[in-house]
Formats: sequence, C-alpha cells, structure tokens
Amino acid sequence: MPYDVLAELRREHGVVRIDEPEQLGWPEGPGYWLLLRHADVVRVLRDPKAFSSWVGGTQIRDPATPADLAYVRRMMLNMDPPEHSRLRRMLARSFTPRAIGRLESQIAGHAKGVVDRMLAGPRECDFAKDVSADLPLLALADILGVPSEDRWLMFDWSNRVIGWQDPDYASSAAFTGEGGSDLAAAALGARPSPGPDGRMPDPRSRSGMPDLYRYAAGLGERKRADPGDDVMSILMAQRDDAAGGDGHVSIEEFENLFWLFAVAGNETLRNGLPGAMIALLENPVAQRALRADPTRIGGVVDELLRWWTPVMTFRRTATVDVDVAGQRIAAGEKVVVSFASANRDESVFADPDRFDVDRNAKAHLAFGHGPHFCLGAHLARVQMTALFTEVLGRTSSIEAAGEPAYLRSNFQRGVKRLPIRWTA
Repeated sequence: MPYDVLAELRREHGVVRIDEPEQLGWPEGPGYWLLLRHADVVRVLRDPKAFSSWVGGTQIRDPATPADLAYVRRMMLNMDPPEHSRLRRMLARSFTPRAIGRLESQIAGHAKGVVDRMLAGPRECDFAKDVSADLPLLALADILGVPSEDRWLMFDWSNRVIGWQDPDYASSAAFTGEGGSDLAAAALGARPSPGPDGRMPDPRSRSGMPDLYRYAAGLGERKRADPGDDVMSILMAQRDDAAGGDGHVSIEEFENLFWLFAVAGNETLRNGLPGAMIALLENPVAQRALRADPTRIGGVVDELLRWWTPVMTFRRTATVDVDVAGQRIAAGEKVVVSFASANRDESVFADPDRFDVDRNAKAHLAFGHGPHFCLGAHLARVQMTALFTEVLGRTSSIEAAGEPAYLRSNFQRGVKRLPIRWTA
C-alpha cells in the first residue's frame, strides 16, 4: 500500500485525476476522480443524490455491458434511496435483539473452537487461511442459516469475486462437496470453469456466478417454506407495506442479499483479521499490553481496522456538476473515495501511520459512512474482539514465521497467506 504517495497527494491536492489503462483483463476506462481526504469522503458518502451508487455501480471499473450494469443495480450495495432504504430497513429489522444475542454467543463459541484447532497443531500455522478465514465463514453460516459444512463454498465465491485479478484466487475451488448438503451438490454442478484463455467469467455478472445463485435460490425457497430462527428466515417472513404491492423480499432480492453477505460480509472481515495480526506482529509492545489487560481488546478493534482498512476504495458517480476540494467534477464522472487514505488523514488522526492501542479511532471509515454504512459493523467488531481475546489470552507470544502474501486487487487489501508461530 503506497501510503507515502497517498499522503503526498492528500496534502497537496485532496482530489486527483486517475487514468484507467487496459490491464489484467480490463479494457481501458474513462478515468476517475480519487478523493483522499477524510472530510471529502464523508461528504460524498452521505449525499447519494449528488453521488450515486446506482448510476454506474460501486466498483471502479465499469460493468462490461448494459446487461451487467442492470445486474449489479439489483444489489443493495449499488442502490440509492428509496429502493435501498426499503431493503436496508427490512434487513435491519431482521437483526432482532434476540437474534444478535444468539449470534454473539455463537461467535464466542466459534472463536474458541478455531483457536482450539490452531493450538492443537504444530506451533506454526497460516493465520490467514487456518484462522482468519474460518471464523467469518462460521458466523455467516449462522446468519444465513447455511449448514456449516457448506461454508467453504462462501470461501470460494469470495475468492472468485474479490480475487478475480489474482491468479491464486480467480478459479478458487477449495470446496470439494464432501460432506456438503444437497444445495451444495447442486451448486457444484453449476460451478463455471476457466475459458480457453484460462480466465474465469467475470464474477460481476450473473452468468459469472451461476453456482452461487443456484444455491441462493434453493436456500431462499426453503427459508420461505420452512423458516428457522436465523436472520435470513426472519427476513423472508417480513413484509414492508411501505414498498407497495406484496412488500415481501422476492427470491431474486434474496439471491442478491445472499451474494452481498456471502461475499462482501465474508471478505472484509476475513482480510481485517490478518491485517490486525500484522499490526500486532509489527508491534510486540502492543501485544504485551493487550495480554496484560484483555478487556482493552474491544476498544482497540477500531484502531486495528483504521490502521489496516480492508476495503480500500468505493466508487460513486456524480449526478450533477459539483465542486469538491476546489476541483470541478462534471455530472456523469466517476468519483472514487479512498478509505485507505482517509483513515490516515493527519487532520483527523495524529501520527496516522502509527498503530496506537491508546488511540480513539472511532472516526475511521472502514465500515463506510452514510446510508450505506455497514449493517454488519457490530458483529464484525464482536468477531474481532472474540478472536483476539482467545488468541492473545492463550499464547504468551506470537511472531512472524515468514512473509505475508497479499491479494492482487484494486478493492480489498487482502492477505492470502500469513505464516505465524507462537509460544503457549
């Protein structure tokens, strides 16, 4: 992450023009405005009328075809109010106090189990794959009402979507189907294969993820016919009369919400956890301080997220001519906010490149801001707190056992491998 370059651009310009050359399977694009300062990022994210998620979607690169654009517009992530407000309202109501309480208890159990498995083996492991990947998958299986034995399907789907430009992840197929459900077997039957050029189909299109949608459609039908007590069952039983018509979440809407949770809800935390471990590996004094007083871990989670910032960027499209930081931006132009830069803005965070266990980092933007603020922020904090309470409380030291391997992505600051060793 070129933090020194971002800092220089942030101080001198605040907004810069970025070209989009042809690369890694993407055609040349029209370019975009990159916003680097915390205040400007907040301004854009809280104003969906002037800076739309729907017009061009929220990924930097434009969808390849009008049909692909129409596809991404059906996802809540790429909607503007009032359509976005309806789905968000129904989803928020599904996270009832009882459901959240049950999930928090389940997360604590999962964190203990994950660390049990870590400590039962040799005193070295790949923290990114063996620890960080499993906890969010287990928690998501609980939220979605997915059998835990199917959870590695979500690992593969996340890899293919977020790691489409990464040769290690683009054709991820870690889930073999062994021990999986009938829904998983049907999904595997629809799993795409690389084309003649060796590349997988673009996962930003519906045709690129047929296995995910087959699984989601079957799951949605079951939730409606035979609901359980998970969040998605609560969602499917709801109606929102303000929406007009039926008011229920349709199967297609459920499929897209499933995509959002299975991919976005998984990947951000999956990369935030090893990123947090990297912060602790680089700061053994912080490790010792948190071991000495584990009650501080929950308060340090925001600083860990600020320092690492898993989601680096998000895109909006200007709907009107507007001035940002003295730069005129025309209607129709792409506007990309840099969370990675905003979370290191020295006007908000003193000495921002330093990881500081005593910092109040609640102004960070790792969960976004405005109407699209992450609905899973609370549960993400719960998972981080639970995991590091277990890891630090049950080891006396942790150190790097090799160099990390990073994800090739313009969206997620991902960690593919993070070898560590520990002393019990």
